[in-house]
Amino acid sequence: MQYEPLIPNRLDEERGALVILDQTLLPAEVVYRPLYTTDEICHAIKTLQVRGAPAIGVAAAYGAYLAARNACRDSMESFFADFTAACDALAASRPTAVNLFWALRRMGACAEKHRGEALDAVVSALLAEAKAIHEEDIAQNFAISRFGLELLRPGDGILTHCNAGPIATSRYGTALGPILLGQERGYGFHVFADETRPLLQGARLTAFELYRAGVDVTLICDNMASMVMKNGWVQACLVGCDRVAANGDTANKIGTSGVAILAKHYGIPFYVCGPTTTVDLDTPDGAHIPIEQRDPEEIRSLWYKAPMAPPCKMYNPAFDVTDHSLIAGIVTEKGVARPPYTQSLKNLMAK
Repeated sequence: MQYEPLIPNRLDEERGALVILDQTLLPAEVVYRPLYTTDEICHAIKTLQVRGAPAIGVAAAYGAYLAARNACRDSMESFFADFTAACDALAASRPTAVNLFWALRRMGACAEKHRGEALDAVVSALLAEAKAIHEEDIAQNFAISRFGLELLRPGDGILTHCNAGPIATSRYGTALGPILLGQERGYGFHVFADETRPLLQGARLTAFELYRAGVDVTLICDNMASMVMKNGWVQACLVGCDRVAANGDTANKIGTSGVAILAKHYGIPFYVCGPTTTVDLDTPDGAHIPIEQRDPEEIRSLWYKAPMAPPCKMYNPAFDVTDHSLIAGIVTEKGVARPPYTQSLKNLMAK
């Protein structure tokens, strides 16, 4: 039986809803939820029901379309006031993933381009734009998978952190894309998936996706990465990204920078995979990337029947920044950027 990936979000035009896969319930339950309002979509993004930079971008695009579809049509001014307010709310739902803002800027530019037309025409144009963003993400994922696979050899051991598979994107994924494409082509990879504390995206999502696809996957705790590298079981590290600065510094799920430091120590190439929509040339370096701070109770009590720590101070950043000096290559749909990233990323973006 051929593996069929789960779909993180899709538009139900008949019901006027964005239908998302509720990733907070995986792997125990596969539940799709229809979302009708901007508030519902914002809540889904904030609570990680839909997550992964590309998937968030697609969800935001469909959210902007639905906001336009439901906006007041008493006048052009009232329509655009409602539409702009909805886009602003979506933009505030998470601060780090640049795809979110890219998709909303694109939807806003589309609306402005058609501003002088009938409102129905504006809404139709926004629908077409959202669908185009979705289709482009699918094509980008496949291209990233192909370029990433060229960096790997049959039988390689691969370590990954967090989740950058189909449910974080639209198809194949970014960091998991080369692995899944390799699985289809008989490469026989063995993957070590960090559990990825504190939200366990590696345990709940990556191990789940790879296991469903028939990949030889071993789940490890985050603090076991050094051991499997030292044992010679890892030949490459693949991770996703939420934002890439102009100098190649990369924001990804907390714990990623530690994996990169270990990989450097053991002489293992560390690759970051993501579409060029995650590249932000306006952000000079990682120090300028905003890092989301999440509820500390995710550490203390989220996965336990009773709190597993005293009510002491807690620190819960969602992301960390991997220094560009630790990254062997940044894999995009346009090719692989290599150091120095200030030049190679600029060249890729100009293609």
